[in-house]
Amino acid sequence: MFKTTLVPMLADGEFHSGQALADALGVSRTAVWKQLRRLEELGLQVESAKGLGYRIPGGVELLDDSTVRAGLDTPALGLLHELHLLETIDSTNAEALRRIAGGAGAGLVCCAELQTAGRGRRGRTWISPYARNMYLSLVWEYHEGAAALEGLSLAVGVAVVRALDRLGLPALQLKWPNDLLFNGAKVGGVLLEMAGDATGRCQVVLGVGINVSMPAAAATTIDQAWTDLASIAGSTPVSRNALLASLLNELLPLAAGFSATGFTPWQAPWMTLDAYADTAVILHSGEQRQAGIARGIDSRGALQLETSLGVTSIYGGEISLRVAS
Repeated sequence: MFKTTLVPMLADGEFHSGQALADALGVSRTAVWKQLRRLEELGLQVESAKGLGYRIPGGVELLDDSTVRAGLDTPALGLLHELHLLETIDSTNAEALRRIAGGAGAGLVCCAELQTAGRGRRGRTWISPYARNMYLSLVWEYHEGAAALEGLSLAVGVAVVRALDRLGLPALQLKWPNDLLFNGAKVGGVLLEMAGDATGRCQVVLGVGINVSMPAAAATTIDQAWTDLASIAGSTPVSRNALLASLLNELLPLAAGFSATGFTPWQAPWMTLDAYADTAVILHSGEQRQAGIARGIDSRGALQLETSLGVTSIYGGEISLRVAS
């Protein structure tokens, strides 16, 4: 209901009377009030003013299939097989995996206005308020198994930075293995998940989450420094539809060509975006701690950690990297 009737009526950011909303919905004004409360629970701020009605301050932009497709380059449009713009889902990655189980293959894209159980790395919850951020999952199929996909998540990070650059946003940096940063604050992250045969034919879900216009009230449980594209862009609005198109223009060709190129052409670009290059860091893995100097990555995407014993290659997994205090 929210996407088809109520939210579009309030999307312009202007006041609309309770009676006008009730007439459009064909319900009572009490029912409208209940639905407006529900929107607030979903993370949308709704303002009321006596004699004026209700509005979403600043308005809201919903994802739109035709607008996204209009922003795609010819190569990306040819690689896109299915585009699913969902209203509410537990997780776009989880939905993509379910569709894989149902027979979906390469070129499937799932996005959502709201995630009720968004996931980050290491089992963390990904805060996912309604129509404010970007929750994107892209499926691609490979036939060489997991070993041929080393460094793919890092390449995705580079592609996301390039997509944001297309929109004229200041350059972000990358934190090994999966975070996007601006001035040390987290803007987004990457989460890859696999289905199928780890030694042969498999499907990979490339999940990307980006803070676009994160309401402060929705971010109270985030336990690290964060920012969003609206803060970075300043007075220039960031269109979520333009953002999705820009991401697909970068991610679809990357996914389609990775089995042929591997990580090699992405290593140097990743190094130029490395937020922690030559920085003293501490790696956390469970109860274990390992300190050293971050010296970039190798051709397989492994972090090069310099310690008193020399340089060690650290591969991804349940590892967290922090600057040494």
